[in-house]
Amino acid sequence: MISVSYGRVAIYTDATEINAENVADEVRRVYDAHLTNLGDINRLWDYYRGKTAILSKKKEIRPEINHKVNENRAFEITNFYEGWVFGEPIQYVRRENPASGDGDDAIASDINALNGYMADASKASCDMELAKWLFVCGTSYRLTLPNPAWDAAGDESPLLLYALDPRNTFIVRRNDVGKKPIMAVYYVAKEDRDIVFSVYTENAYYEFSHMHGDVRAEPHALGAIPIVEYPADIAKLGVFEPVLPLLDALDELQSNRMDDIVQFVNSFLAVIGAQLDKDTYASLEEYKTLCLPEGTDAKYLSPQMSQSDVQTLKDDIYQSILTICGVPNRNGGSSTSDTGSAVIMRDGWQSAEAHAKSIEQNFRKSEKETLKLVLRILRDTTGTSLRLTDIETRFTRRNYENITAKAEVLVSTLNSGKVHPELCFSMCGAFPDPESAYLMSKEYMEKQQNAATADTLPDVQPAVDGSGRESADTLPEVQSDG
Repeated sequence: MISVSYGRVAIYTDATEINAENVADEVRRVYDAHLTNLGDINRLWDYYRGKTAILSKKKEIRPEINHKVNENRAFEITNFYEGWVFGEPIQYVRRENPASGDGDDAIASDINALNGYMADASKASCDMELAKWLFVCGTSYRLTLPNPAWDAAGDESPLLLYALDPRNTFIVRRNDVGKKPIMAVYYVAKEDRDIVFSVYTENAYYEFSHMHGDVRAEPHALGAIPIVEYPADIAKLGVFEPVLPLLDALDELQSNRMDDIVQFVNSFLAVIGAQLDKDTYASLEEYKTLCLPEGTDAKYLSPQMSQSDVQTLKDDIYQSILTICGVPNRNGGSSTSDTGSAVIMRDGWQSAEAHAKSIEQNFRKSEKETLKLVLRILRDTTGTSLRLTDIETRFTRRNYENITAKAEVLVSTLNSGKVHPELCFSMCGAFPDPESAYLMSKEYMEKQQNAATADTLPDVQPAVDGSGRESADTLPEVQSDG
């Protein structure tokens, strides 16, 4: 069975500053701690891909019948959470701030532009890649940089977003009460087996190789480390990591079950009180009949497991896996009186929602650090006036569930006349991007009101005197030349 891991260890340093003189020594000093995490990450990544402990199964009795069946439940659990939490693109909305005053529409417009920049930078696909590593190995990393090819008149995004491989990325934190990151390291193994390290601090970029001690240093103007870690939780556990022993047990049970079926089909024939010569055995193979002397007997040696008991054990293991991981089951249920809420509670969707909210909170904390970098880059390029306090990160999972109730909330709050319309769009939960929906609706309503006003204006008819001619009072005045 696979060796049990217990999450990824955090990497710390006692150094108070990283500079060109000590960066190489500090990276080499903490590299062994990263290698500990690397071993666990590789095993979990293999598990997700189907390379599990069952592949090394050995069988001493009848070794020619040795099935190695992998029920890849790790793949199932990971893909469920990846689609459940990150299936819809993450949106930025205006944070509810009563003190923002008359600048609401300007902030909403800027946030709408921010969502557009993120879409241009393919942030949704970057988030999905982050989610894959997050759920498999318990942590992931995002690199945010300004795009040197950006032009205000072109089609390029001012941002570059990368989801880094956690197998060659790690964060080093200060060994104090704040545990603030002091440097981020990304390395690449070259064909000559040399390792090139790229190190970011808040104000500088360093590069050096393992074989050569020369350090190249360059300043940067971001004012923050551009690599941000996205941990799944405080222990940095993968989503299926707590149930690795159960996953191994499920694979072993299913493999032994297949062995038992094949052994039953290929059972040995025992002849009691006689012996079979070659001619009798050949006749048995050809005609499938056997003539034995009186007083002898023949029967198959076929002790078989009880398939119902095996299935009960398998169902119990599988149910335990789903319960621990917070994945809904597929029991379905037979009650015709079940309400939607009853199904959600019975089939484990409430547990899945609780797990997803926990993941969201940790993700928002890291996303806040990424947004600091993004806003810094946008101020230098597009000139945005957005502040971090203006923005809230919103997950749009299950957006169209209970859509009738959401529509009622929207209508009732809009009709109350006491709630800002943008808050109505945000709080109802019916729109994946409330900012865009609010701005589009506002523009639409203004057009409708302008059209209605134009339709209600009275037509001005010229006055006509008794002779049928227009009155002189309605004729334009003609100015003489002098």
